[in-house]
Amino acid sequence: MANRRRRPELHGPPELYYDKSEALKYMRNSRMIDIQTKMAGRALELLYLPEDQPCYLLDIGCGSGLSGDYLSDEGHYWVGIDISPAMLDAALDRDTEGDLLLGDMGQGIPFKPGSFDGCISISAVQWLCNANKKSDIPARRLYCFFSSLYSVLVRGARAVLQLYPENSEQLELITTQAIKAGFTGGVVVDYPNSTQAKKFYLCLFSGPLTFLPKGLNEIKDEEEAKESTFTNERVPYKITRRGFVRKSREWVLEKKDRCRRQGQEVRPDTQYTGRNRKPRF
Repeated sequence: MANRRRRPELHGPPELYYDKSEALKYMRNSRMIDIQTKMAGRALELLYLPEDQPCYLLDIGCGSGLSGDYLSDEGHYWVGIDISPAMLDAALDRDTEGDLLLGDMGQGIPFKPGSFDGCISISAVQWLCNANKKSDIPARRLYCFFSSLYSVLVRGARAVLQLYPENSEQLELITTQAIKAGFTGGVVVDYPNSTQAKKFYLCLFSGPLTFLPKGLNEIKDEEEAKESTFTNERVPYKITRRGFVRKSREWVLEKKDRCRRQGQEVRPDTQYTGRNRKPRF
């Protein structure tokens, strides 16, 4: 699980590591934007929200608002919390549609009980496993975070937290504190046999565990590693939906494929899938 490069958490507190220069990368590095957007899409997929129904979601470690932009593009409303002022400034610069809050998730989520229909987090939770000062005790900060998160979710709602655990012990520490706070669920691993594409998603349920989605195994050609490109132009915050026309055959096939990845039972694809039906009289 450990990365060959020096992990960002080892450079110091997140509010110092994510300064203006780092925030700029999340606005102009095309590869970084693409990765963050895809992980946000996968997290939203694992939330298993009702179809065609806008929900009120929480984005923990929202950063420059890339994941929040995806939520907006999917028709949801959201609130983002982050500890880095520079990253939140970048989000404001990009005119994100969600509400933003400066705060430390290790000190708890400051919202009323039952405020959110779901929660996502991209590459943030592992920061709670590092102690940057004597008063920081990882287990306590994790429990404070998870117990407050459990409170602000509607009963039966889910939280999907994408994270980069340093090792199996760190992953066990995180999951143990989540279960201690009242959550059920487990870890979904996408592309477990790939060194670059492997991703961990902690899927938590604020109620009885119904089923745990399966991880992805096949890596598509377009998801292979690409070189980073930088631009001086601002990247539009709206995410295009793959160019599919709503209710078209391609749109229906993509939607059915997404439901299969969520673990739902879906009818087989046939030559009649997505075909327009004649009106009935």
